[in-house]
Amino acid sequence: MAEWDIQKLEEKYRDVWPSTFEADPDEKDKFYLNVAFPYPSGAMHVGHGRTYIVPDVVARFWRMQDKNVLFPMAFHVTGTPVIGISKRIAKGDPDTVRLYRDLYQVPEDVLARFDDPMTIVQYFAGDYERIMRRCGLSIDWRRRFITVDPQYSKYIEWQYAHLKEGEHVVKGVHPVKYCPSCDNPVGDHDLLEGEKAEIMKFTLILFEWQGAKIPCATLRPETVYGVTNLWANPEVTYLRAKVDGEEWVLSREAAYKLEMQDHTIEVTGEVSGAEIVGSTASHPLCGEVPVLPAAFVDPDMGSGLVMSVPAHAPFDYIALRDLQEQGEFTGIEPVAIITSEGYGDLPAKDAIERAGITHQLDPRMDEVTREVYGAELLHGTLLANCGDQAGKPVKQARDDVAAIMLEEYGSKVMFEFDTRDVVCRCGGRVYVKILHDQWFLQYSDPAWKAQVHRQIDEMKIVPQEVRAEFDRTVDWLKDWACTRRVGLGTKLPWDTNWIIEPLSDSTLYMAFYTIAHHIKKIEPEKLTPEVFDYIIYGTGNPTTVPKETLDLIRAEFLYWYPYNYRFSAKDLISNHLTFQLFHHRAVMEEDKQPQGMVIFGMGLLNGAKMSSSKGNVVLLDDALNEFGPDTVRMFLVGSAEPWQDFDWRNELVIGAKKQIERFWNTVSEGIAVEENDGREIDGWLISRLQHRIENTTLALQNFQTRQALQEAFFGIEADLKWYRRRLPTIAPGSAAVQELCSAWVRLLAPVVPYTSEELWHQMGHDEPVAFAPWPVADAAKIDERTELAEEFLARTVEDIESIMRIIQMKPRAVNLYVAPAWKRQVFSIIAGAADPKQAVKLVMADEGLRGKGKAAADAAKQVTKFIHRLPPELVESVAAHDLDETAVLTAAQEFLQREFNVPVRVLEAEGSGEMKADAALPFKPAIVIE
Repeated sequence: MAEWDIQKLEEKYRDVWPSTFEADPDEKDKFYLNVAFPYPSGAMHVGHGRTYIVPDVVARFWRMQDKNVLFPMAFHVTGTPVIGISKRIAKGDPDTVRLYRDLYQVPEDVLARFDDPMTIVQYFAGDYERIMRRCGLSIDWRRRFITVDPQYSKYIEWQYAHLKEGEHVVKGVHPVKYCPSCDNPVGDHDLLEGEKAEIMKFTLILFEWQGAKIPCATLRPETVYGVTNLWANPEVTYLRAKVDGEEWVLSREAAYKLEMQDHTIEVTGEVSGAEIVGSTASHPLCGEVPVLPAAFVDPDMGSGLVMSVPAHAPFDYIALRDLQEQGEFTGIEPVAIITSEGYGDLPAKDAIERAGITHQLDPRMDEVTREVYGAELLHGTLLANCGDQAGKPVKQARDDVAAIMLEEYGSKVMFEFDTRDVVCRCGGRVYVKILHDQWFLQYSDPAWKAQVHRQIDEMKIVPQEVRAEFDRTVDWLKDWACTRRVGLGTKLPWDTNWIIEPLSDSTLYMAFYTIAHHIKKIEPEKLTPEVFDYIIYGTGNPTTVPKETLDLIRAEFLYWYPYNYRFSAKDLISNHLTFQLFHHRAVMEEDKQPQGMVIFGMGLLNGAKMSSSKGNVVLLDDALNEFGPDTVRMFLVGSAEPWQDFDWRNELVIGAKKQIERFWNTVSEGIAVEENDGREIDGWLISRLQHRIENTTLALQNFQTRQALQEAFFGIEADLKWYRRRLPTIAPGSAAVQELCSAWVRLLAPVVPYTSEELWHQMGHDEPVAFAPWPVADAAKIDERTELAEEFLARTVEDIESIMRIIQMKPRAVNLYVAPAWKRQVFSIIAGAADPKQAVKLVMADEGLRGKGKAAADAAKQVTKFIHRLPPELVESVAAHDLDETAVLTAAQEFLQREFNVPVRVLEAEGSGEMKADAALPFKPAIVIE
């Protein structure tokens, strides 16, 4: 028997397989699955591996179910990320150079050429494909493209012409994420940090101060009635500036941000924070208030000056309290303006004291702030000292006061992120900018949203609970800036000064996969919009491409589309996965809408989130070198269900490697010898196999890769272990084992294809295991009585072992006392009872059992407790089969004596004279060890 050598198996099959998986339309039912294509700007890590290996397991499973399976792949390179990387490398940025040279292991001569973005694209796209082939992914590589291919750009131009025709692309004025270094709007995929940053709308409340205005940014304008003071940082030098012609005092950082948000800024001078502290400012709705010192005021947040509402803002309350404990500003009292259930007059004070917080730096301050703000927003009402707003719910007053501030008190709007660190891939900081001539996808359109909600209702989504997250995303999505001035990508066809941004050009590529291998053979200039109209809709009469060619391409599109399932990570629900639903509804016909999605969890490394930028990753290529592709595959699909987070730990991966070695050795031995002697235990093994086949199939149909592996590997291995234990001598093979091995290899082929392929050929098969028929459970081979008998025997062995561990002495003999027939009757009555609490009553209602008196009542109680500890399906089986337990144990007497190396006697409990025999129950004999 040859040793398992996964590296040799990889070399043997890796380069032979790809052409095998080229899928063309035929008479079979199709199964088209796809996955979010990668952006090849860095090396693949094991998190990427899981993203592509799980769909491959599903693809291989359905291929063996005789489906015509399409699993394509492409590479997403549009936008500015790769340009930002090339700029940082060209500038010699040490962190970037270190990342690519040391972590990603890019050769020095290649890295030297990374100042050209396309060199980065070509290098990593090639590397991704190489590694995907190593992983054994059953991809149709003929359909490979990159998103800067001219043929793909023609397809995007066609898509956007239809979006504009449907009035889904409009020009407008919106706040967007913007990188001044790139002079370009940016999307989440363009960011190194802050991918989830939200743009927040603040109201700038203007306080009069020495002939100028001090703006204070707030998300809670209704709290102006409770302002007791302002905060200024005495260490900061503020600017005096004319903002839209009006004299303001604000931080330098705030002036820069406001200039990007459509305000004219003219700096007229400076004023130190120390000068502002100790003065007073005023607003008509709160009167004159002092300006107090606060080192915690950040000049990079809002305007750099803050209004203080200590009754309702925990940070303000504790800061004021700290100053007053030092004997300063003792005359300032918090002003309550909101009443909220669960709080007294001063909610901020209540929350801080409940939490036992004693200082401003307590990490729980953010939590109590959210608690108070949330309670007041949901349940708060403004008090009588709030003028016209008195009695209004906070929700309503917030919007009303904001409008009043803008209309009557000169306030302005300022946009900020909800997080500080938003960084472009070029390394520059990202700000909020107002754009005027920008093109937007109008995701705010209620009619379009309604269509997508309906699509979400109709789709299959795994796991089911993320359906609500899709609906939430649709509800809050606003208009999306879909174009950029710079970057790689397709020019907007009607306004070529703009380039379509990467999240906006990657919404219908799933349909392009179906025709990509044909389209790439056609010159780009011949791919007019009419060509794609004909292919997708069957309309028009284009003349640039022969009709027979168009008919062939359209037939392929119609065969494959819509896709059956799309696989992607849950962090893409908030953008790409939902965007593509919008675009399908706008561009594709009703019968071409997505049918299903499977949403992945995230990847962890030793319990911490994986991050390439922080170096907390295991490169996929390194993992393949160390453990081999089948080991990596088995761990990634078996350590958690796809929608759960997985945690890569080397010691657990080594465990998966050992499991595959056991599988290899067991099958190699099992197919070597045939001993067909018709033992009863052979029938049990084959009967158990039918359940393993059925359960594995059901699990994979439901995308439960971990559950499938539990059945197909661990379940079968456990059955084989018991089977071999039951044999009088170790026999490496038998007809039953060979039948099991044939099914076992096929059940594991989607997970460990290299190992299974070699074993399949060793069995004498010529065709690839990837196209072998998937095992089908045969009900005729299921022997429930034999399975029940073995379960009874195995449980008895476990009970004997448990007792021996407790007594810790060498026994002379083991006596097994079998329960009498009347106790089996008690078991059946209780098993069939609708209310187990009535067990004693039901048993004593039986005329035959009533005569047993107290013994029957005691037995009813014992049996009830025992049944509660058994799986329901086992209870049902025990009740349904009148198992002759004495015969089972007697037939296994030789096995039991071999197991425990002592005489084993099988006795009837009733009339035995042994006191402990009274404990005997159906399916649980009394055990007495001498």
